[in-house]
Amino acid sequence: MRLLLGLSRGVDALNERCGRLAEWCILAACAIAAANAMLRYGVNFSHNGWLEVQWYLFAAVVMLGAAHTLRLNGHVRVDVFYSSILNERGRVWLDVFGLLLFMLPAMALLAWMCWPFFLESLVRHEVSPAPGGLLRWPVKLLMPAGFALIALQGLSELVKRIAWLRGEAVPNLTLASTYRPDQ
Repeated sequence: MRLLLGLSRGVDALNERCGRLAEWCILAACAIAAANAMLRYGVNFSHNGWLEVQWYLFAAVVMLGAAHTLRLNGHVRVDVFYSSILNERGRVWLDVFGLLLFMLPAMALLAWMCWPFFLESLVRHEVSPAPGGLLRWPVKLLMPAGFALIALQGLSELVKRIAWLRGEAVPNLTLASTYRPDQ
């Protein structure tokens, strides 16, 4: 278990860095949007490439930030049992089953299904059809990479929860039990 927790810490660190990169992508997208608007309305100059860069940065925010959000247990939950009926141990067991039965298979399938989509774009050197458009493969790479990062973070969360259930000290374990709707 010690080896698995070490790998878990490595995945957590990777997704922490990806989350920080996603934060910088938000700043870059805002700066580009502001500059693009000033140029368009101030001097009547615009370029489609700038709009596409904003879309690419937004895709990077979503696909690189999702695993970081999972690490922080920040995704929205709508499970009534989780927040009001189950005790902490029950919530951890529900997390384990949810990760194993739903999240991990879905993320692995999505990453696998997106890979050919990216490869075809890379091989064809696909470019946006808009005048001044950008290469498409970099943004398409974000899809399998993002889903793979989420799957890796899911495995990390699974390892931490199993270790917690075994009574071992688990660093970086964030449980949703810190939020109680009745408080």
